[in-house]
Amino acid sequence: MSEAAPVVVEVGLGERAYDILIGPGLLARAGAEIGQRLPGRRAAVVTDDNVAAAHLATLRAGLEKGGVNPAVITLPAGEKTKSFAHLEEVVDGVLAAKLERGDVVIALGGGVIGDLTGFAAGIVRRGMNFVQIPTSLLAQVDSSVGGKTGINSPRGKNLVGVFHQPKLVLADTGVLDTLPIREFRAGYAELAKYGLIDRPAFFAWLEENWQEVFAGGPARAEAIAEACRAKADVVARDEFETGDRALLNLGHTFGHALEAATQYDGARLVHGEGVAIG
Repeated sequence: MSEAAPVVVEVGLGERAYDILIGPGLLARAGAEIGQRLPGRRAAVVTDDNVAAAHLATLRAGLEKGGVNPAVITLPAGEKTKSFAHLEEVVDGVLAAKLERGDVVIALGGGVIGDLTGFAAGIVRRGMNFVQIPTSLLAQVDSSVGGKTGINSPRGKNLVGVFHQPKLVLADTGVLDTLPIREFRAGYAELAKYGLIDRPAFFAWLEENWQEVFAGGPARAEAIAEACRAKADVVARDEFETGDRALLNLGHTFGHALEAATQYDGARLVHGEGVAIG
């Protein structure tokens, strides 16, 4: 698969439909891809310290090449960032940059950054354009797709948030080469989840091809695409989780309880590990 031809998966939600682009080199083309779909030329990029060190320069250059001028908001890494305090920091950063509703808020990071940024985009100016650029396997196949956003409460995980669909998801498979193996394994649990729910052929394919998925290349991109197709199908049927979409929580009920029991300490348990145990 060439960098000029990413795999495209559509999330069919009528007027809120959007594309998920999957393939290498998408950070460098982010400005062009966003510019094709959104009118605003100004953006806020929300990221964390770890992702910023690895990928922010590439994204910034890609945005500027496409004529998108970004302000950057950098947060601490880790699950504890999904808090009211950091939500306020993102909201204030977007307002300080004097962005309007037609501009775009971009999440560059894993599920924590995506969930928090999407929530902020959903409430600032009563809803701003939002683009997901997930940098972990877990985020590429799950949290970046479907519009569920939010933060954690002392009473539990993801209890405060809104449904706010992105306008575009750019899943750059190249960034996964910098992902720690533990985080990649955690994301792989979500791939297996889709097979267990209702795609036995996909589960069997993963059993045969898991080594190639871990190694990278076409198998990795195809696995991500198939997982996104599976989630997109469910989201198109049940956007607000009143029925079938609850199936996507397989493993998450116990997983969230275990994360709460470990006080969201990523050194002890990362989200995908909790899902796998669940």
